[in-house]
Amino acid sequence: MDYTSGSFTDEQFLEACAELQQPALAGADWQLFLETLGISVYRLLDQETGLYKYKVFGVLKDCPPALLADVYMDLDYRKQWDQYVKELYEKECDGKIVVYWEVKYPFPMSNRDYVYIRQRRDLDMEGRKIHVVLAQSTSVPQFAERPDVIRVKGYKQSLAIESDGKKGSKVFMYYFDNPGGQIPSWLINWAAKNQRRIEWDSQNLSSLLLFSVNPNAP
Repeated sequence: MDYTSGSFTDEQFLEACAELQQPALAGADWQLFLETLGISVYRLLDQETGLYKYKVFGVLKDCPPALLADVYMDLDYRKQWDQYVKELYEKECDGKIVVYWEVKYPFPMSNRDYVYIRQRRDLDMEGRKIHVVLAQSTSVPQFAERPDVIRVKGYKQSLAIESDGKKGSKVFMYYFDNPGGQIPSWLINWAAKNQRRIEWDSQNLSSLLLFSVNPNAP
């Protein structure tokens, strides 16, 4: 499918590139949340929802940038390792590529689903090749809400990747979603802290990429 067309602006892509070069943590109460495998995760409390926004910075060693971007876009590959995926696929809706993603939640909570658009651009920024992926929630009639699943309507993510000058990748990621429903915000934040869901894009993705490069690695 064509991942180069979408509903994102040039400015949005440039913002992700800028954060990759110089993290924008000043002027807001971004707090260091965790550090693991060369990755630093910061979070900022969203006053409107009571939930946290996340920014991830760091280097993934031995993960080439192009491969990292390709794997990040590969939904079929994610279904092989993410045990929380119930459904995950793409569909063309009114000329746009839309992703449907249903996430398993433990009983007695209802599953959540996401309907979102995403776009990838491989940019040349004064000789620096940067892969940028943007994603955000959308609404299309082809994916109507279901009574047994709660729709996540506040999903937003951006990812920027470039070479670290060696064999790895320098990475920036922004992430926010609001799972909705009758789950208190303190419980969602507690689960994020203790289950470390945000590490999917750092620790788990790092090891999976290393495996994809060298399947015989332990």
